[in-house]
Amino acid sequence: MSGDLLLWIKALHVIAAFAWMAGLFYLPRLFVYHAGTLPGSEMSELFKTMERRLLNAIMRPAMIAVWVLGLVSAYLGGLFSGFEPWFAVKFVAVLAMSAFHGRLERHRREFASDLRVRDGRYFRIINEVPTVLLIVIVIMVIVRPF
Repeated sequence: MSGDLLLWIKALHVIAAFAWMAGLFYLPRLFVYHAGTLPGSEMSELFKTMERRLLNAIMRPAMIAVWVLGLVSAYLGGLFSGFEPWFAVKFVAVLAMSAFHGRLERHRREFASDLRVRDGRYFRIINEVPTVLLIVIVIMVIVRPF
């Protein structure tokens, strides 16, 4: 296995992570504004379209690419052959990011059904979750504190 191939896989992994993160930052912001619209209104329908397209065209494919490329990179890099605490913490943070993504998918389905289960304040607060997880992931990968 060429070292160049592993570098390409890592580069594509980071690119996919950027795309996924952009969506994870933007979708809750769309929900903040969507929560303030009337069900069935023109603006509500516009937000439904934007949210669906963001998830289907960018976020979901990027998340899948992050997982596939990340697992391939970890395997080729030998990270599954022994316990690396920094990698375990990163892996758990990515699992949490995926769970957060799933929660956003659920909220999108609620909005698509014209349900207003949460208010804009809730979405402003959860908008910070991907930031915290991103900080943990970057520190684990770059600093490897343990």
